[in-house]
Amino acid sequence: MTENEAKKRIDELRKALHYHNYRYYVLDDPIISDSEYDSLLIELKELEEKFPEFYDENSPTVKVGGKPLNKFDKVEHRIPMVSLDDGFSDNEIRDFDSKVKKFLGVSHNEVIDYSVEPKFDGLSIDLIYKNGKLEVASTRGDGFVGENVTQNVRTIKNVPLVLSLENPPVYIDVQGEVLLTKEEFNKINSERMEKGLQPFANPRNAAAGSIRQLDPKETAKRNLIMIMYYIRQIDGYGRKILTQHESLEVLKEIGFPISEYNELAHGIEKAIEYKKELEKIRDSLPYELDGVVIKVDRFDFQEKLGFTTKSPRWAIAFKFPAEQATTKILDIQVNVGRTGILTPVAILEPVNIGGVTVSRASLHTMDEIEKKDIMIGDTVFVQRAGDVIPEVVKPVKDLRDGTQRPFKMPDRCPVCGSKVIKDGAYYMCSNINCPSALKESIKHFVSRKAMNIDGFGDKIVEQLVDKGIVKDVSDIYTLDKETLMSLDRVGEKLAENLLTSIERSKGTTFAKFIYALGIRHVGEYVAKLLAERFRNLENLKESTKEKLLGINGIGEEIANSVVSFFSEKRNLDTIDKLLSYGVHFEDKKKEQSKISGNSFVFTGTLSKPRGYFKELVEKKGGIVRSSMSKNLDYLVVGDNPGSKLNRAESLGVKIINERELLKLLEE
Repeated sequence: MTENEAKKRIDELRKALHYHNYRYYVLDDPIISDSEYDSLLIELKELEEKFPEFYDENSPTVKVGGKPLNKFDKVEHRIPMVSLDDGFSDNEIRDFDSKVKKFLGVSHNEVIDYSVEPKFDGLSIDLIYKNGKLEVASTRGDGFVGENVTQNVRTIKNVPLVLSLENPPVYIDVQGEVLLTKEEFNKINSERMEKGLQPFANPRNAAAGSIRQLDPKETAKRNLIMIMYYIRQIDGYGRKILTQHESLEVLKEIGFPISEYNELAHGIEKAIEYKKELEKIRDSLPYELDGVVIKVDRFDFQEKLGFTTKSPRWAIAFKFPAEQATTKILDIQVNVGRTGILTPVAILEPVNIGGVTVSRASLHTMDEIEKKDIMIGDTVFVQRAGDVIPEVVKPVKDLRDGTQRPFKMPDRCPVCGSKVIKDGAYYMCSNINCPSALKESIKHFVSRKAMNIDGFGDKIVEQLVDKGIVKDVSDIYTLDKETLMSLDRVGEKLAENLLTSIERSKGTTFAKFIYALGIRHVGEYVAKLLAERFRNLENLKESTKEKLLGINGIGEEIANSVVSFFSEKRNLDTIDKLLSYGVHFEDKKKEQSKISGNSFVFTGTLSKPRGYFKELVEKKGGIVRSSMSKNLDYLVVGDNPGSKLNRAESLGVKIINERELLKLLEE
């Protein structure tokens, strides 16, 4: 191959790979397989090694990292990167709205439109592109001068190095957040503990540490992602952008990844409602949020409002309650779970986290205690997320004074006295009929997110097991009024209510039933994945490890656990008994719904938060997506729709409004 031929092929490959990155990371609509992409990348890498004179700092091959740096150079921000004021209550946000109206000189009854967006708990980064190519990436620093982290940002897979546009802006300055997913954060901390290093306290610290690695190859290993949310300056784009909400759509058109949860709120009450809806789902998201950002949507209003010395008058961060705090470990006790696993639990000096008083936290396994080097008496970081059991993140070793002492796992079960055996990372009671394991299985089975049998408090469960009345979760469906009334503090009315609740629980969904079985490592989310993939019990029972690993979101540990569960005769017998007692699944209607399997995207402002409509669609078996593609079935359009409307028209996607969606859901 001649130099000219090599240059031509290298340019073709770079252009193709930049385009495929845009399809994959921004449109969520790839048109080639991963293996095809890899072969193009390998070919480009080989040509670049053979012809080094054609080196380009924005080639797709730099995603693996360049040469190590000695230090980070300073970058002066052309436009200061100011921070936002914080609000913590609904009334503080209403006060913000009042101040906006007063400054603008409009009536208190005037309704202001706000762009409402997730507030990511990561590291703010500024990107500058000239003629479509990434020129510099820098940290916020003190707001006026940051650090040049361009080499490291180039390794982030979803950051475009070259914008996939025929006529990109001459100059664009955009701001976004560098993040680690929760999964990647846990993986990094596990690797650090294996090496004897201290774990990071939270994903934000880990992201900041990753972006400030002097060796870009180390940054590349961290699998960072970036989400863009603000155009700081744009020249030579060809059209005037009038609002923040429109600018988010422009960011996506240009080739940047944005959040799928951005919305336009008509009035401050809608913005407050958006925050509450997002707070409900924050724990199910793959990354951490610490609140929402509320921005006056119109740019002419933003210009009039201007800035204080520290922050813009046109935006505020509406923060979620804190989910992390420091406290002291008073003792470490051991619980026996429903699978017989012994779990060490930290007894804490009570501390308020996110409005909840926490006095106990999971330490998971003995291996975790040793890796994190946790001792009784340590001051520790504790975190809590929604309904998840609080956990100890790391000790503050600098506060140790010599009074701390190590914890040792018992060699006998603290409940039944049976021998404790070690199974991999877990210590387990050797007695398969350990009363504590059975009690925990029943508590899980009757819980609200499982079979939802109301009224089964811990004391009732303990009596049923201790008296030998319930020896298996299926025995719950054999209980009668007389048996229940023989328990302490169970009168006729409570017994009748319990029986009514037991009867009502027989009609459930397939996903809730899977979750109720208490399969190791199978939580609510995985139970839904299994229900959607296998549709019925027979298919699930016959699932293989290979089939399970083919489901996005299921790894080897979960796959092994599911296969193991359904290979146990005891478990299959329990399932058969449950079905014989009348347990059945009532979600077949969802499978037969008119919209089952159809995909939906929302754009514009609807009468209620998108989360409300998303739930309605998913209940009927529909799929809600964040981005447009030719395979989309419906675009649901509200007021002030963005560029998705034009794209849907060009792709021939069916366009419906809110009223038509609700009618469709009724059919």
